[in-house]
Amino acid sequence: MMKRREFITLLGGAATWPLAARAQQAAMPMIGLLNGRSIDDAAYLVAALRQGLNEAGYVEGQNVAIKYRWADGHYDRMPAMAADLVRRQVALIAALGDPSPFVAKAATATIPIVFLSGSDPVRRGMVVSLNRPGGNMTGVSVITGVLVAKRMQLLREVVPTAAVFAETDTKDVKEAAQTLGLQLRILHAGNDRDFDAVFATLVQLRPSALIVGSDPFLNSRSEQQLVALAARHAVPTIYNYRESVTAGGLMSYGTSLVDGWRLAGVYASKILRGAKPADLPVQNAVKVELVINLNTVKTLGLTVPLPLLGRADEVIE
Repeated sequence: MMKRREFITLLGGAATWPLAARAQQAAMPMIGLLNGRSIDDAAYLVAALRQGLNEAGYVEGQNVAIKYRWADGHYDRMPAMAADLVRRQVALIAALGDPSPFVAKAATATIPIVFLSGSDPVRRGMVVSLNRPGGNMTGVSVITGVLVAKRMQLLREVVPTAAVFAETDTKDVKEAAQTLGLQLRILHAGNDRDFDAVFATLVQLRPSALIVGSDPFLNSRSEQQLVALAARHAVPTIYNYRESVTAGGLMSYGTSLVDGWRLAGVYASKILRGAKPADLPVQNAVKVELVINLNTVKTLGLTVPLPLLGRADEVIE
C-alpha cells in the first residue's frame, strides 16, 4: 500500500512537470520561415531544411522550433507575415525563395535573415558583398538566369527543327538566341490572368518551343498553370526546376531547390550557434540537374537522343 507522503510527492511531480516542460519549450530558439508557396507544395523542401538543421544537431520540436508562414501564392500577404515574425522575436528568419528575402529585409534590420534567392544578392541590395555580406542577411544564391543559354541548347536537342523560341522573361536570353541563330519572341505574364492571353499569343505565333524564364512569379506558377497550359497547347517547354517536370512538364535544367533549402538549414544552424550573418559568406547552390519526363516526350511525339538521356540526372518514366 502506498504511503500518504509518497502519494503527495508523486502528485507534486505530476503537477509541476508540465510547467517545466513548457519552460523548456519556451527556451527553444525559434526560426520564422517565410515563403510564398503553400505547405502542400513545399513539404519536401521543408524536409531538406530540417536535414540541414539536423546536420548540426538541431531537431525541430526538440531543441529548435519553426514558425511557418506560407503565402499560398498571395505575395501581398507577406509583409504582414514578416511583421508578425518580428513581433514574435524569432531568433532568425529563413526567407527562402523570392520575394521572401526582400520582404524580410524591409521588416527588420536587426533579426538575422537567412535567404535563398535566385536574384543577384549584391545587385539587389541584400548584401554588401558575397564574401562579407555585412548587415543582418546572408544565405544561398541559386543560379537561374545564367543557365538560359544551356536550356535553349538542350531544348533544341529534343526539338532539332526548332527555329522560333518563345520566352517568358527577357533576362539573359537575347544574346543566347543570337549565338544559336534562333528567332526569339518575348512574352510577359505579371499575374494569373495573363497566362491565358500569353498562350493565346503562342497559338498565333506557333513557336517551336517555349522556355520559362527565371522570374520568381513564373517559377511559383510553373508547376501548375504553366505545365497544364503547355500540355493543352502541345508546346515543348523547358523549365528551371525538376518540380515542374514531376508535375508533367517536358524537361528542366537548373539548380536543385532541395540542395538550396538544405544549405539554408546549415546556415541557420551556424547563426543559432552564435555566428553573425555579416561574417558568413553567401553560398552558391551549385548542384545543377537535368530532368526529362519520357511520358511527356511520347505525348508530344518527340524523340530524345540517347546521349542526352545519358546526361540526364533523372529520367521520369
